[in-house]
Parts: sequence; C-alpha cells; structure tokens
Amino acid sequence: MKLLTAFFVLSLFANVSWLGDFKEATAEASKTHKLILISFSGSDWCGPCIRERKEILENATFENYAADHLVLLRADFPRQKKNQLSKEQTQRNEALADKYNPEGKFPYTLLVDEHGKVLTTWDGFPNVSPENFVQQIASFASNGN
Repeated sequence: MKLLTAFFVLSLFANVSWLGDFKEATAEASKTHKLILISFSGSDWCGPCIRERKEILENATFENYAADHLVLLRADFPRQKKNQLSKEQTQRNEALADKYNPEGKFPYTLLVDEHGKVLTTWDGFPNVSPENFVQQIASFASNGN
C-alpha cells in the first residue's frame, strides 16, 4: 500500500528535464512544436538566479505547464570549483551566451521559437508569481509565435 501511495504522489509531479545543448533543444522543439525557454543562471553565486529557480522554475505550476508546452534549456555559469561543468558544456553555454546574452546578465530568461527567434525576455528576477509567469509564456504560445 505504501508503494502504491508513493507512486501516486510522485505521479502528481510533472517530469521536466533541462537540456544543456541548444541544437538538441531546437531539434526537440521542431519535432514537438514547442517553444524553448532558455535560462542563463549562476547557480552557486547569483542570489536572484537561485531565487528564480526555487520560486518559479521549480514550482509545480511552472513544471506542469512546461512538461506539456516547453523545451527547457539551462546555461549555467557556476563559480565554485566543486560545481564546475565539463569543458564541452562550458563551451556550449558560452556559445549560447555569445548569441543570446552577450552582456552577461544573470538571471536572464528568454522565450524563443523552434528556430531560435526571441519572442520575449525577462531581465533579472521575474518579479511575478509562477502562475503569472506561466500566463506570460502561454500568451506567446497562443499567439502562434
């Protein structure tokens, strides 16, 4: 009975995964006709980035919406040695930053279409509820990009 209850509880949570490769994200978005949410983050040093992740991006409202409507792409730039990314991932993140975040803003979140065209951006912590954040994204999805 406990196992069944645990399975039920876990099934209530959306299964979302964050990609780290823009080519993979655009291929997935093209295949599924979803928009791509790109999050530039300093996961171990940027207070507003940590807050955005905890309060919005890891909130059930956002995750439930994202599971069905978005391809998620994170470009993380950690500073602590213990959190360093692979050389390949660092290069992918830097290339993505060159294209979409040349000023090095953190946090910086973008909504792009399957071709990489920027639809909207959030510069800094999006000071809205997870529900409002999802509504903002949904307005672009319902407009047919």
